[in-house]
Amino acid sequence: MKLDVLNIQGKSTGRSIELPEEIFGIEPNPHAVYLAVKQYNAAQRQGTHKAKERWEISRTTKKLKRQKGTGTARAGSMKSPVFRGGGRAFGPKPRNYSFKLNKKVKELARYSALADKLATGAMIVFEDFTLNAPSTKEYKNILNNLQVTGKSLLLTADNNQNVYLSGRNLPKSEVQNVKDANTYQIINADVLLISENSVNQLRAAYEQQ
Repeated sequence: MKLDVLNIQGKSTGRSIELPEEIFGIEPNPHAVYLAVKQYNAAQRQGTHKAKERWEISRTTKKLKRQKGTGTARAGSMKSPVFRGGGRAFGPKPRNYSFKLNKKVKELARYSALADKLATGAMIVFEDFTLNAPSTKEYKNILNNLQVTGKSLLLTADNNQNVYLSGRNLPKSEVQNVKDANTYQIINADVLLISENSVNQLRAAYEQQ
């Protein structure tokens, strides 16, 4: 399985790269992708929501009315949830929404996302490049040369700070190290840009498993 390698001018370098079949050629597993995305979204929740229950409300405890003969339900406290300003019944409490997912399931989801991008023609392999200084304009020109529209995710083999800073200001662009990219980021991107060395890193990481 080969794919042409483009340069940052958007033209073919005349080279092609062999994509590992065990990563980019697998049958995508939608359920594994669902679980990985669900775990990612759950981990983003702060879980700091809080509503006061009746025991936390500071209001008078005087009995409002006599027990019988009023024609309405008995009431003994203004803290009751049935009154305005009273405590909330079964309100939200601070909690941690994150949950555990097996490492092999997460890897399967990640490989499924990569394989799906290749199968749908939404992946571009480019030769590694560096920028001498952060430049959003220059990074945007690179995306235009590669004819990238919509959301893009650029995967690099190294932590290139200048490239990261250049793409950070673009609202639909994201730059990430290939080792740190998760399933949600890959699925959320309309176009996946991956460098040659990133493919080699994926292959090496798979062989070490």
